[in-house]
Amino acid sequence: MAESSTPTSSAGKSGPAPILFDREENLTADTFLRGLWKENPVFVTMLGMCPTLAVTNSAINALGMGLSTTFVLVVSGALISLLRNWIPKQVRIASYIVIIATFVTIVDYLIQAVSLELYAALGAFIQLIVVNCIILGRAEAYASKQRLVPTLVNSLGTGLGFTLALLSLGTVREILGNGSILGIPLFGSDFQGWLVMILPPGGFFVLGAWMMLFNWLRLRKERRTAASSGVTAHAG
Repeated sequence: MAESSTPTSSAGKSGPAPILFDREENLTADTFLRGLWKENPVFVTMLGMCPTLAVTNSAINALGMGLSTTFVLVVSGALISLLRNWIPKQVRIASYIVIIATFVTIVDYLIQAVSLELYAALGAFIQLIVVNCIILGRAEAYASKQRLVPTLVNSLGTGLGFTLALLSLGTVREILGNGSILGIPLFGSDFQGWLVMILPPGGFFVLGAWMMLFNWLRLRKERRTAASSGVTAHAG
């Protein structure tokens, strides 16, 4: 399997790039786990920052946006995988956008039918799923080169990873900002919420805190692994 890990830029900033697959991949547990954790769209590759910071002021908004994105990611990836040998390379991006926009429209109408309150809270970010770099990136880097089943598994893992990240931010922001979780009060009527947490800057603070925690855990694991290797080498 040929892989390319050359860093690319997103919104003018360089960062980790999703792995590009030049040949078909065999289905393994890693196919699912990459998007869920190893290449988490928010905490690792830093993609989809607009909805991540804008709609995570409550857990229900975060869950709604995450599941909507997951649905579009899975079904559009599946269709692109099925049509990968028929889509001309010269118009592939335009074709991907048409396919993604079709399913975004379906999601848009479904959310309106289910909850007008949630639809109003998510606002234009539902329509902006069309140009979400997570979905376009998966379409170009994975779905257009892989068979149906690996594409479904990888897309589901990536979508759930995105949903998990949004829910991590939304839960913390709602608890600290409103003193509730999924609209259920936790601390009584006397609780004074942190106003900044339900405003966009709160998203930056919580995202930074989560990333600091994950980096600390990663460094701690690396130190333990290095120390364990040193002890083994000394004993040998």
